[in-house]
Amino acid sequence: MQSSATVLVYSDDANTREQVRLAAGRRPASDVPPVEFVECATLPAVLKRLEAGGIDVCVLDGEAVPAGGMGVCRQIKDEIFRCPPVLLLIGRPQDAWLATWSRADAAVTLPVEPVDFTDALAGLLRARLSVDA
Repeated sequence: MQSSATVLVYSDDANTREQVRLAAGRRPASDVPPVEFVECATLPAVLKRLEAGGIDVCVLDGEAVPAGGMGVCRQIKDEIFRCPPVLLLIGRPQDAWLATWSRADAAVTLPVEPVDFTDALAGLLRARLSVDA
């Protein structure tokens, strides 16, 4: 198993980024490595960090402004070679179809509910790390 996994968290709201960090904790599941977070508040920061590589999963805030996570997800799926899986934070369960349109690999609703969030994050980490192995 890899010694740690890197999770990029994009939101213009510091409270949302904190919710993600607190929900995931140091290790979202016993069968995945501990996580390290890279926080981004702007689209240029997200793109720069993804181009540098080393990101295992992206968590994008669909409610972020001015660049919402759904549009960012669709953009990075088109532009980033071997784009990491994306967990999209959506405002309402009815927005799940928009998450599908954006090509997100998983979606959970805001505010972040720890059990649902860690299940989704751990699932994406398992899939990504098994492909990379």
